[in-house]
Amino acid sequence: MANAPLKKIITFYCRFTPSYSAIGYYARGLGLLGFHRNFAGQTWLVTGGSEGIGGSAARQAVAGGATVIVVARNLDKLQAFAASVSDPGKIITETADFSLQGDVRALLERLKARGRRIDVLVNNVGIQKHQQVITDEGFETSFVTNILSHYLFTEGLLKSGLLTDSATVIEVSSGGMYNHPLVVKDLNITGEGYLGVRAYGLAKRAQVVLTAWWRKQHAGTSRRFYVMQPGWVDTASVGRSMPRFRAILKSVLRTHAQGADTIVWLAATRPAQRAQEAIWFDRKERTVHIFARTANPKDTAEDLVAGLESAVLPRREDSAARAA
Repeated sequence: MANAPLKKIITFYCRFTPSYSAIGYYARGLGLLGFHRNFAGQTWLVTGGSEGIGGSAARQAVAGGATVIVVARNLDKLQAFAASVSDPGKIITETADFSLQGDVRALLERLKARGRRIDVLVNNVGIQKHQQVITDEGFETSFVTNILSHYLFTEGLLKSGLLTDSATVIEVSSGGMYNHPLVVKDLNITGEGYLGVRAYGLAKRAQVVLTAWWRKQHAGTSRRFYVMQPGWVDTASVGRSMPRFRAILKSVLRTHAQGADTIVWLAATRPAQRAQEAIWFDRKERTVHIFARTANPKDTAEDLVAGLESAVLPRREDSAARAA
């Protein structure tokens, strides 16, 4: 028993490092497999887009000719990012905290007023917390940031007509979801029983299920819905939430551009997806289950959506919570 944790750690690194690290990226020859990045005339919106994977996706979109609405919490980081791209005039900055429904709704209203329709939506914003943090609106922070706000924001864009008829929506999930089945009741733990890594993994699994639900809802249309995972990327978020992991693997972690590669490829090529529920990794459609224990959850996609809807605050409530 004393050796069980060490054995588990060794098994984990031996199994996933060759694929999820930069080793896998180079082994698959992705750096040599180019694709046409012509995004001229398109408008992208990237959440969590001022740095890391989202920032790289936004940067590559601008290089391909797109105008990109970049959303993040920190105005200084947004302005610094805009100044750093090849064509700063192609960047529109918007500040919003995706842990707060009130901020998400305010962003939707500003986008409506702006009137620019979106061709590519990258739901990239995400966090992993070690300690439980409850928002001013009464929800667990990672639940709102990683899944509820994705649902609220995307549904708001769809209902307001701000997504074009042929829009591409890309959810940025994580390999961490493989350890967890869908458990709707545990997505928003505000009392005892919170474990940061589990909260993160559950939300990332929910992103996969939600994307499949969107695909079903919009079947027969020209809109495309994908969920991807970027592999192991050397981001500031990883450094904060997983310092030991980063210290061990820093030399082989992926760059931001390598992590964003599949996002940009999906937007450029819009590939057909064979399975209703799948996750894209390194430009390939892959299974959403690698452990038998996650394959047959009690909860369904409809249960997930009902649970998210039950957590959506009426407008007066999120406004009152922010003012309190």
